[in-house]
Amino acid sequence: MIWTCLSSYSTTTASDRRRAGIPKKLPIAGVKNVLLVSSAKGGVGKSLIAVNLAYAIRSLDQNKRVGILDADVYGPSLPTMIGLREKPTTNKQNLIIPLVNYGVKCMSMGFLVDEENPIVWRGLMVMSAMEKLLRSVYWGELDVLIVDMPPGTGDTQLSIVQNIPIDGIIMVTTPQKVCLADVVRGTKMFNDLNVPIYGFVKNMSHFVCGKCSHHEPIFDSNELEGLAKKFNTKILANIPLDRNLSKAADDGCPLVIKNVNNPISQIFIQLAEKVLSKLENQR
Repeated sequence: MIWTCLSSYSTTTASDRRRAGIPKKLPIAGVKNVLLVSSAKGGVGKSLIAVNLAYAIRSLDQNKRVGILDADVYGPSLPTMIGLREKPTTNKQNLIIPLVNYGVKCMSMGFLVDEENPIVWRGLMVMSAMEKLLRSVYWGELDVLIVDMPPGTGDTQLSIVQNIPIDGIIMVTTPQKVCLADVVRGTKMFNDLNVPIYGFVKNMSHFVCGKCSHHEPIFDSNELEGLAKKFNTKILANIPLDRNLSKAADDGCPLVIKNVNNPISQIFIQLAEKVLSKLENQR
């Protein structure tokens, strides 16, 4: 009985869910495309990928209107990674106006609560907060909204997927077996919920020697290639473990902005090109 309840998301139809009271999907006003960046496993660098991807899309085309939503209510990372700590304001309609940094609109629960105060909420409160972040933010006109998802396969993931149309998702993982096991679960969940799987990003795929430029794998597993075939998708990018990338995030300035000519920045630019191509092909 417990297992049936836990796995019901993948066995019920859309009409079943509507009859059960699950809301109808409604687009976010003014937002053309929504792309999720998820991992199902914490600590794999998902937020780092999401942030640099957002700014890479913006770097490709300064006319692209890009936003990023940090959907991790319990552990928001966006304020640190983009160097913003100010509180957002509201407009006359009482909608939250997202902060803007380097031309990208940004919203996070981290902007709304004190930095040192923990958020201790039950599932229903998290779902309510997520609904407000989706519906009570004035994004204006956006070409792409990137949603940095929290780890796991729980309330937040279901709330987002069941409330708004999703154009696609990128799954982030490291080559570690313990991470791959979780990314399989996460990918299967989104696949069962009919979210298009754009592909995988392999983070910390290797280390580049600073003296001889040799690429040394950090983990032994090569199973991600097989998983990509299993889900009929591809590995979109291999991101090496690099001090410049993590330091830029700690400094509050994404590497793509800090040094667009850095080889890793160029990997993100190529990833952005692939994402935009997929979005264009879906129209």
